[in-house]
Formats: sequence, C-alpha cells, structure tokens
Amino acid sequence: MKLSATLALAAAMAVAGTAHAATELVIATVNNGHMIEMQKLTPFFEKVYPDIKLKWVTLEENTLRQRVTTDVATHGGQFDVMTIGSYEVPIWAKRKWILPLKTDAAYDVNDLLPPIRSALSYEGALYAAPFYGESSMLMYRKDLADKAGVKFTGRPTWDEVRDAAAKMADPKAGVYGICLRGKAGWGENMALLSTMVNTFGGQWFNMKWQPQLQSKPWHDAVSFYVDMMKKYGPPGASANGFNENLALFNQGKCAQWVDATIAASFISDPKQSKVASDVAFAQAPVGVTPKGANWLWSWALAVPASTKKADAAEKFVTWATSKAYIDLVAQQEGWARVPTGTRKSTYANPEFKKVAVFAPAELAAIDSANPDESTLPKSPYTGIQYVAIPEFQAIGTAVGQQMSAALAGTVTVDQALKTSQELAERDMRQAGYYK
Repeated sequence: MKLSATLALAAAMAVAGTAHAATELVIATVNNGHMIEMQKLTPFFEKVYPDIKLKWVTLEENTLRQRVTTDVATHGGQFDVMTIGSYEVPIWAKRKWILPLKTDAAYDVNDLLPPIRSALSYEGALYAAPFYGESSMLMYRKDLADKAGVKFTGRPTWDEVRDAAAKMADPKAGVYGICLRGKAGWGENMALLSTMVNTFGGQWFNMKWQPQLQSKPWHDAVSFYVDMMKKYGPPGASANGFNENLALFNQGKCAQWVDATIAASFISDPKQSKVASDVAFAQAPVGVTPKGANWLWSWALAVPASTKKADAAEKFVTWATSKAYIDLVAQQEGWARVPTGTRKSTYANPEFKKVAVFAPAELAAIDSANPDESTLPKSPYTGIQYVAIPEFQAIGTAVGQQMSAALAGTVTVDQALKTSQELAERDMRQAGYYK
C-alpha cells in the first residue's frame, strides 16, 4: 500500500474512533454519604448512556466550595457538573455562571418540595436540581434520655438541651452530652451558629447593612454554645464538622446532636450506626424566638456555563435527581438509604414511611423553614444559616475561624466577636454596602 493511502486510512480510522469516543463528564462533589452512594451507582448511568463516562472529583465541603467557586468565576471549565448549595444558586444564576435546567414531564418538577425548589430557582427558572434537601433538627438517644429522666417536647428550648446534656453525659463511658459543629467554615460551624443567633433574637446585618456581631444576641448565643460545648461536648470539638460528628454519633458517643436532617437516615441505619434502634428526633431548639431556628439547605447539581458538554451534563443531572434514581437506590440499598428532602413522592411512598422513622420530623422542619423571614428584627437579606450576598462566603469563613478559636479556648468570646465585627465592617464597607 502506498504511503499516502496508508495515511489516509489511518486518518479515517482516527476520525471513526473519535466519532465513537465516549464523552467524559467531570463531576465535582462533596464527600457526604449520599454522594458516595451516587458514585457507586455510576455503572447504572453508564449502562443507560453508554456514550457518556463519569469522572468523579470528591472533596471535603470547604475545599469543594473553594474549587468550584474559583472554576466557575474564572470560566475555567474544569468541571462539567458541580455540586453546589442553595446559597450559590441565585447568585451564580444572576451572573450567568450556571445554565438553567431543561426538564421534561417525566422529571416532574412539580414533585419537588416547594421550599427546596424555590431555593434553587432564579426568576422562576430552576438552575440546579436537588440531590438532597435538608433542614436542621435535634437528634438524640432515647435510651439515654429515658435513663436520665429527660423528656423532650416537639420543639425544645436550648436551655432544655443544655440541661439534658448535663444529665445524659457519661464521660467515663465515652458518651458526651452533646455534639455540635465546631470546624470553621461558613457552611460548617456558622450554619449552626447562625441559627442559634437567629433564635436568640439576633441577625448578621441590620437594615443599613451594618454588621451586628457585638450585639447582645450574638454574645448570648456564642457564650451559650461555647460554655455548653466545653462542659458537655467531646474533646477537640473545634475540629469537628458534620462528618466527624456523624461518626461520633454512630459510634454511640453523642447523647444529642443538632445538625442537618439528612443525618437522620444515617444514624437510624443499623448498617452504619451502633445506636440505630435508640435514636429519636425533635425540632431544632429555640431561644427567645422560633424564627430562624432551623436552617434550609440543598446540595444540588448544576451545569456550569463554561462546560462544552452541556447536553451530556444535563442528562446526568436529570438522572441523578429523578424519581427513578430514588427508586434505584431503594432497590440497591433499601428505602432507608434514599436521598431525602427533595420530592413529595418520597414522603408519600408507603415503603419509605415504613422504614424512615425520621421522615415526619424532617419534613416538618423543611416545611417550617422560611429564608425570607428568619430574624426577629427586620433584616435586609434572605437566608437562614447564611446571608444570600456574594460577600458572605468570605465574611462567614472569617467569622467561623474566630468562633472555632473561641471554642478551642485560644481567644475569649468577646475577643472573637470584636475581631469578627471589625472584619465584617471592613468587608462590607469595601463592597460598598455602607460608608
């Protein structure tokens, strides 16, 4: 064969090979249990879509936020699908950093829980699909509560939680009265602390956008938190986030835990939790007001505007957040392991209701969360455990570091709040919110 013919054949084979090459989607996600499960189910997606291959980049929560924010802001195109939260969606949609999702009748967008759907929409369009949704609530060991003579109302106060922690703690047996987030991060310790400040009657900013971190409610809430955790919490709590506390609870080391409702499906699962048969649930604790006592969040899948594979990316997003996906998880792992907080049909399913002892408390928490009215004094922002402005990511993280230091005892509560106030004032002035 002549050289020219050989080259022509090789070129034709290369073109043919390219035509049949699979599209690779790079997916950035968080290292939470439901996302790990999603990765395990990759073969099921690739069987339905043999021309699409999935590549996973799994990161710790704070790292994920930094990586995807940098990538989407610079139009880097490193990821084709991003796991983002309800905080980012309206801000990024407004900046045209993410694409609106196209959903068909089979997807049934009206089946999504209204508070979750609203949180992931911008100007009436859905910009991210909820993989799971959550509020926050009190999870506790009923066996230890009964032993200590503790009875919780459906909506306990923080004083009741502290008193219960004192009675239920058994340090000699390795059981701590309460576990709460201490790891620094706007979505880690500040998610919890923001709800505590809300329910103690505080707010991040007043109507003039002036930071309120040295106000009485902030001082009361943070002092209460630090004092309770030092007395009844686990050692090294300033390093504990959601995953660390989940592990402690599953090992039987936490008498109480106030955190994301999504945790309920893990701690009530005997495959994961040593105390699955002993857990019970109540609404998030309140201080002087129920406003903003429990948060609203969704980890959702979005398609960045910088991707060159938008069609394939949308196929994956639709698949991973569909009714069919929930059914698939139920078939593979059981109804107790399905991602929750997203669809009405999940909570209406008799098989789910049979095994999900936490479902009524979880749904009640999500339904009661109101991001538009989360503080006792009037506030200029929306959001419960965060403030829905671009500057909050930096401010919340800086404040979170101060709160973590106060919990660790390296600074006093007063020092932490003073530094936080100064940092927030500087950033808000620089951003032009006030002079």
